[in-house]
Amino acid sequence: MSFSPLFEQLIASFCCLPGVGPKSAQRMAFYLLLRHRDAGLQLAQTMIEAMTKIGQCSRCRILSEQELCHYCASTKRNDAQLLIVETPADVLAIEETQCYSGRYFVLLGHLSPITGVGPEQLGFDLLQQLLATGKVREVIMATNPTMEGEATAFYIADLIRKIPHNIAI
Repeated sequence: MSFSPLFEQLIASFCCLPGVGPKSAQRMAFYLLLRHRDAGLQLAQTMIEAMTKIGQCSRCRILSEQELCHYCASTKRNDAQLLIVETPADVLAIEETQCYSGRYFVLLGHLSPITGVGPEQLGFDLLQQLLATGKVREVIMATNPTMEGEATAFYIADLIRKIPHNIAI
């Protein structure tokens, strides 16, 4: 039983978020509707804007509003180093350390034949093009220490070995 179909739709919309079940979604809906409508409207506007304006950097695939993200557009980064990560969140974690000044490549996942994620979905064609330029001299793999992450790193290492440039892995 619900107050209205729109209220149920709001709850269902919150349930799409990871870790948010029906009860948590219901609490969020009540909170915004009864106490913080202005915040709810701001959230809705920001969601619309983010969903329509944020895409991927054409070079590293991190989330960006521009064709090139600020990491790729920077002239201060080391073009000879390439750090390969699984998610944009990995880039943020590495940047917080302030210990790395090279370039990034974001896979947006890992190889997982069971779920249909192959080299095409991870942008390996773009990665090959990037490595073929000859600018990259060192590749650092920062895939997750899971079976899928290790398999992804192994696949990338094999791909790098086939490139005629001398690239340290």
